[in-house]
Amino acid sequence: VQLQASGGGLAQTGESLRLSCSASGRPLNDLKVGWVRQAPGKGRAFVAAITWSSGFTEYLRPVKGRFTISRDIENNLVYLDMNNLKPEDTAVYYCVAIVATSSRLLHLNPNYQGQGTQVTVSS
Repeated sequence: VQLQASGGGLAQTGESLRLSCSASGRPLNDLKVGWVRQAPGKGRAFVAAITWSSGFTEYLRPVKGRFTISRDIENNLVYLDMNNLKPEDTAVYYCVAIVATSSRLLHLNPNYQGQGTQVTVSS
């Protein structure tokens, strides 16, 4: 799977951004697709994921209620709508995917990874 992320940028506290991830190259039915982020000087952290076949979603606790992950099945797109952004959301965001039945972790050893997109939130 090739993953292409887009949509990052600069926002002020409280504003919103939408990240998009376009997937191509193989069917996604057996995958969990999500977003991880890496802030300056820190390791990668899981943010949100969606199981492609069922639509089941998972979130990092600090973003739950502010971020929403969704998928467009017809166009093989995954979105991350980020609302009420905070400076601590500043990071490079990566679209990643794992085989849903595997023991891999999205933020540690994804099967697939796209390039990152920078999100910067100013106070």
